[in-house]
Amino acid sequence: MNDRTVGSGRVEIVDYLRVARRRLWLLVGIPLVAGVAAALVVLLGPQQYAATSYVAAPALVGGSAAQQYTGTQAANQFAAAFAAAVTSPQVVDQVATDTGVPADTLRDGLAVKQVGASSQLTLTYTADDRSTVTPVLAATGKRALAFLFTSQVNIATDEVKAATDELTTATRSINDWEKTNKVSQPDKLYQSTLQEIASLRQQRLQMQAVGNSRGADAAADSISAGQKRLDELGPKLPDYQALIAQRDSATSALASARQGLQQARAQSQAADPDKVTSVGETQPVSRTKALVALVLPVSGAGFLLAVLLVAVLEWLTRSRRAGQPAAVGRATPAPGGGRRGGDDTVVRRGSDDTVVRRGSDDTVVLPAVRTTAPEQHSRHR
Repeated sequence: MNDRTVGSGRVEIVDYLRVARRRLWLLVGIPLVAGVAAALVVLLGPQQYAATSYVAAPALVGGSAAQQYTGTQAANQFAAAFAAAVTSPQVVDQVATDTGVPADTLRDGLAVKQVGASSQLTLTYTADDRSTVTPVLAATGKRALAFLFTSQVNIATDEVKAATDELTTATRSINDWEKTNKVSQPDKLYQSTLQEIASLRQQRLQMQAVGNSRGADAAADSISAGQKRLDELGPKLPDYQALIAQRDSATSALASARQGLQQARAQSQAADPDKVTSVGETQPVSRTKALVALVLPVSGAGFLLAVLLVAVLEWLTRSRRAGQPAAVGRATPAPGGGRRGGDDTVVRRGSDDTVVRRGSDDTVVLPAVRTTAPEQHSRHR
C-alpha cells in the first residue's frame, strides 16, 4: 500500500512539473509583465517629495485620571486617535482649504506612524509638488490636534453654560415662590421659630417656678404665636425644599463643569502645535525604494494570478478530455508475474500521457510508454 502511495505521489509531482513546463509562458510572462508595468509607473512618473513632522506631546498622555488619555494603553489610544483625526473628513477638508491641495491627494499622501510604544508620532506626507509638503504637514498637525483637544474645550464650555442656565432657572423659581408666598427663606425661618419656642418654654417654666405669673403668661402668648407661624410654614416647606435641592444640584453641576473646562483648557494649551510639532526638511523620494516597495508586491500578485489561470486552464482541458470515449483493452501482465486478483485493464483517454492500470484489488496510475515512429512502423508490418 505504501509503495502504491509513493508511486502515485511521484506521478503527481511529475504531472505538476509537466504542467508547469507546458504553461511556463504564463507562469513567467504574467509576473514579468506586471513587474515591468509597475516599474514603468515608478520610473516614468513624476519625482515624489516627502517630509516628516514629529508630534511629541507627553503632557497629553498618562498623568492624572482627569486627562483624556490615561492608563496602560494611553499611548496606543493617543496614536490611534491622532491617526484617525488626520484622515477624518473634517480635518482633511480644513487642510485642503488651508493649503489648496485636493482632499483625495491629501488622503493618498498622508501617513501616521507610532514611534515604538511611546506617545511620539511621525506624520509623513508625500506629494509631487515640493512646495506643498511643509504647509500640508503644518496644517495637518494643527488641525488634528485642534480636532482632538480644542473640541474638548468647546464641549466643556457648553457644559458650563448648561449648568449655569440650570442654576439660574432654579434660583428664579425660588424667588418666584418667595414672592408668591410672601416669605423669604422659610426653611431658616422655621428653624429659628422652633429654637425661639424652645427658649420661650424654658423661660415660662422658670417664671412659673418663681411665681411670676405675668411673665409666664407673656411667654405662653409668644409660644402660641410662634406655633401659629410653624403651622403656616409647615405645609409650604416641602415645595420650597425641593426647589432648594434643585438649586444645590445645579450649583454642584456648575462647579464640576467649571473644573472640567479648566482641565480641558490645560490640555488644549499642552497640545499647542507650535510646542509639540516640528516639521523636518523636504527630501526627494528614492526611486529605488519606490521600485522595491511596488514591483515586488505587484510581481507576487501577478504570479498568484498566473498560477490560478494555469489551474483553470488545466481543469478545462481535463474536463474536455473526460468527455471523450475511452479505449479499453486487455493489459499485459507485468514481468515477473505477481498479478493480484483479476485481469488488469488499460484505459487510454484521448491524447493523455497516462495509462490507468486497473485490477480487482488496486488502481495504479502509470506513465504511458510512447513508441517511436520506426517501432510503430515495424509493428504495423
